[in-house]
Amino acid sequence: MRIGAGRNGWTIWHLPTCLGLAVIGLLVTFDVWADIALIAFRDEESSHIFLVPIIAAWLVWIRRSRMRYCRAGSSMIGPAMIAMGWIIYSLGYYNAIQAFWHGGGVLVVVGCVVTILGRDILLRFFPVFIVLVFLVPVPGMARQELALPLQTATAMATQFVFDFLNADVERIGNVLSINGVNVAIAEACNGMRMVFALVLVSFAFAFGTPLRMYVRVLILVASPVSAIVCNVIRLVPTIWLYGYYPAGVADNFHDISGWLMLPVAFMALLTIIRLLRWALIPVSHYTLAYD
Repeated sequence: MRIGAGRNGWTIWHLPTCLGLAVIGLLVTFDVWADIALIAFRDEESSHIFLVPIIAAWLVWIRRSRMRYCRAGSSMIGPAMIAMGWIIYSLGYYNAIQAFWHGGGVLVVVGCVVTILGRDILLRFFPVFIVLVFLVPVPGMARQELALPLQTATAMATQFVFDFLNADVERIGNVLSINGVNVAIAEACNGMRMVFALVLVSFAFAFGTPLRMYVRVLILVASPVSAIVCNVIRLVPTIWLYGYYPAGVADNFHDISGWLMLPVAFMALLTIIRLLRWALIPVSHYTLAYD
């Protein structure tokens, strides 16, 4: 047995060695990480990137008990990931493919972690590594293709709510008119920022809660619909404010309400799961008597 080795071969040197190699990977691909941070700060539609480290850390904490099943040991998977990441990084850099460039840099650092901590960490904490995909900013053209149908659906749903409330609002395409003020959905609430942020929240909820796999899949598949619903919830008062108050008031409400929708969506998912458990619908692996 190695000196200082704990259960499953872990030693006090694994964590500092892992951090050291990860820092080396970060330094080698520093241009990628600097560009990702710059995009996250400057582009509001990529601001969900700030949620990724928080959600990844939370998933690690939630799944920390799985460490007892992970054996320390070297694996060729880590170096293979580093090599693959470097190839993708180089292809993206020399061919001006931003997603490849960013994704390759992220994969290099992930490979550094797996190299030291071993294959079991990758398998037992797989959702943590999956969520790191959201560190890669979505290319502008792909984002635009997704945004257009979401904007149309959001505009139609918002007009329906105003009609239900018997409010005098007209819609022309993706523009809603209230009290003589035209509000474009793309400007008031583009939707893409909400979509990616809510997908992250849904992913954190799905894999941070002991649910059956089919329930997790349903939560993830329904996340774009949840995004539209949350968009409409905040868009109705936002448009009303644009129509009857100074634009600055509406702008501030729009920015604040966007982030407030994230805990609202999380609590809504929690409430739905509790109702399903109360109805004795099998959503988790084990149904307790007091549920």
